[in-house]
Amino acid sequence: MSPGNVSLVTQFILVGLTDLPSLQLPLFFLFLGMYMVTVLGNLTLITLIGLDSHLHTPMYFFLFNLSFIDLCYSSVFTPKMLLNFVSKKNIISYQGCMAQFYFFCFFIISECYVLTSMAYDRYVAICNPLLYNVVMSPKVCSNLIFGSYLMAFSSAMAHTGCLLRLTFCDANIINHYFCDILPVLQLSCTRTDVNKLLLFIVSGINIIVPSVTIFISYGFILSSILHISSTKGRSKAFSICSSHIMAVSLFFGSGSFAYLQPSSASSRNEGKISSVFYNNVVPMTNPLIYSLRNKDVKVALRKSLNRRIFLS
Repeated sequence: MSPGNVSLVTQFILVGLTDLPSLQLPLFFLFLGMYMVTVLGNLTLITLIGLDSHLHTPMYFFLFNLSFIDLCYSSVFTPKMLLNFVSKKNIISYQGCMAQFYFFCFFIISECYVLTSMAYDRYVAICNPLLYNVVMSPKVCSNLIFGSYLMAFSSAMAHTGCLLRLTFCDANIINHYFCDILPVLQLSCTRTDVNKLLLFIVSGINIIVPSVTIFISYGFILSSILHISSTKGRSKAFSICSSHIMAVSLFFGSGSFAYLQPSSASSRNEGKISSVFYNNVVPMTNPLIYSLRNKDVKVALRKSLNRRIFLS
């Protein structure tokens, strides 16, 4: 059968995280709670940064975009995932699967580059503080965000375009809780060599390049911090950077484990578990990490709550 962009399969069945009936309801409430924390935390950060003029700085501009991305990409698959926990048959249409995969790619790759931009922002703030306002001008910040979204758009279009070329004949059971690329490729009845090569190249670029850039940035930052004579100054610098390091480590660590390893039955199941970290845990913990360890955000939140109490 010749490949085409019209699939014989009109719908897929998602296996989900587990097929044990006794775990479906507990997992539903667990992920529902995580999703509610994710939505509330990221919406709170977006609102605070948007309304408080003291947070209209490059660092919070990037954090605003990070919260927006986390909110969007957790919403790409979590509602469907929750529905699947309480449904007898976890079905997703062919069009829905392709759309879910596209937006998943777009937002997760955007996050890679926004985290990289945040590392560069911290590098300039600590290593070149006198030039900070010049180097991190509004135009530069806007270009960094535009570049992040452009890279995400290009990569997502390349992946989804190659996926749409494949034909799916009979097999339609996806061993995952969303339409991730590797489980979907296994169902194709046409050759997937180009898709696998593209996955290796694009994943390599979008994981290795940002992570190496972040690693180098924090190498310079650490060197600068160690040269600060004041203990208070060193402590403040470490506090500012530690939040970002925690978020980056969790995101890139779980992403690398899921995509930069040989494909096998055991690795696919491990990849399903690791995807929970970058799909569910990271969007939930990012606003907590950046707010609980950030004095400016806590002050803005306190002012907002006091204003609301006063008005009421």
